[in-house]
This record gives sequence, C-alpha cells and structure tokens, in this order.
Amino acid sequence: MRTALVTGASSGIGLATAEALAARGYRVLGTSRNPESVKPHEGIEFLQLDLTEPDSIEALADRLKEVDVLVNNAGESQSGPFEELPGEALRRLFQINVLGPVRLTQLALPGMRERGYGRVVMVGSMLASFPLAYRSSYVATKAAIKGFSNGARHEFSPYGVWFTTVEPGSISTGISERRTSYIEPDSPHRRDYERMLAALNRNESAGTSAERVAATIVAAIEKDKPRQRYAVGSNAALVFPARRLLPVWLAEKLTHRRHDLAR
Repeated sequence: MRTALVTGASSGIGLATAEALAARGYRVLGTSRNPESVKPHEGIEFLQLDLTEPDSIEALADRLKEVDVLVNNAGESQSGPFEELPGEALRRLFQINVLGPVRLTQLALPGMRERGYGRVVMVGSMLASFPLAYRSSYVATKAAIKGFSNGARHEFSPYGVWFTTVEPGSISTGISERRTSYIEPDSPHRRDYERMLAALNRNESAGTSAERVAATIVAAIEKDKPRQRYAVGSNAALVFPARRLLPVWLAEKLTHRRHDLAR
C-alpha cells in the first residue's frame, strides 16, 4: 500500500485530493495547522503542520521517510500593489508557499529514492504562466515552486521519483475569503486594485471545483511518467496553446482584461 501525504488537507483542494487518494486505496496522511478541529474523514490520518514554523516541519521528518507520494498543496494567496507589500508579509508568503514545501520534499526524497518510487506534486497556479497585476508576490511564489519542481525532476526521475506541477486556474474553494491583502489607505492604486479583486472573486466563485483539480492531481500521480505540468480550469486546454501563438503583449492584455484591468 502506497503512503501519501497531502498538506493543507482540512479543506478545498487538499481535502478533495486526500479523499480521492483514500478512495483509491492509498494510506493517506493529511496535514492541518489545527488537526484537532478537523472533522474526521475515513481513511485520512491528520497531522499537525504549520509551514511558518521550521520546527513544525522538522517534526514530520520520521513520517516523511515512509511517504511515497507528497502533494504540496497548502499555501497562502496574497494580493497587493508591488510597492506596498510589507517585507514581513513577503517573507511569510515565501516560507509558506516555497521554503516550507521545499523542505518537506527534501525530507521525503531519501526514502523515495531508496525505494525506487516517488511522486511529488506541487500545486501551483496558472498565474505563474499568466502573471497578473497586484498579484506579483503570489505569482512569484508559484513560479518559484514550479522552478524547483522542473529542475528536480531531472535529478530524480532516474530513481523512479517524478516531480510534477499542477496549475489550477480560478478555483471555487472559498480561497477569496482567506486571501491576504495589503494596500495603503491612500494608495494611488486603490481603484484598479479593487476592480481587480472584484473580478478575481467573481472568477473564483464561478471557477473550477476542488474535486476536478483533485482528479487531475490523482491522474498525474498514477501516470508511469508524469508530465512536467498539468493545467486545469480557466479554459487551460485553449489558453496554453494560444499563449504559444500570441505575442506576449497580447497574452498579457487578455489576462488583464479578464480581470477588468485596461492595459
């Protein structure tokens, strides 16, 4: 029986992925900052993990040795004008979205390599491929985690350990209610920023379900040789081929128009 660990498994994509893996016979470990408050789910053992705390990550070292599949899903969504993003907020975001997942993966890799089997899935975002104004910090973290994944897959595929990134588009998981936002009271960007946020929330409320993203993650895990990237939602099957054909400036313009920003 394969063992899978899914971070951020108390709700949204993480919970849907954990449930889907349990239904397919995996032994599933799910993480939560407050596992005692999570409603029990059949086939899922919840562990405590706070990605902002290095000691919390290291405390899972022994459990990660037995993990065959690691889904780095937990993360923070952040918005704000570039010039107004607080340094401490940026450091926390990179710890949660990049440094924490990287360290978890480092702890899991020796066991995967020795057993000759492993799957590491980074849950990214289509915004890493289609950057958006006022989302620069979030875009940067998702681009960074994809970069780690793309590079590491060359190192570990000879050992039967495959890295892949799943990039959802707009997701209907309530993430807009948990997004952190930073903008000064007298910001010159306020009008455009609030217009972008309204469009972002609108797109997410009509977006892809967590279950559809989870199905993509599970399908990637169960491939003999997972692809470098899987995109799901927001017409991914059309927009990625179109991006290769369109001039960069036009792809940028269409991305911003979708979020009610004239560029």
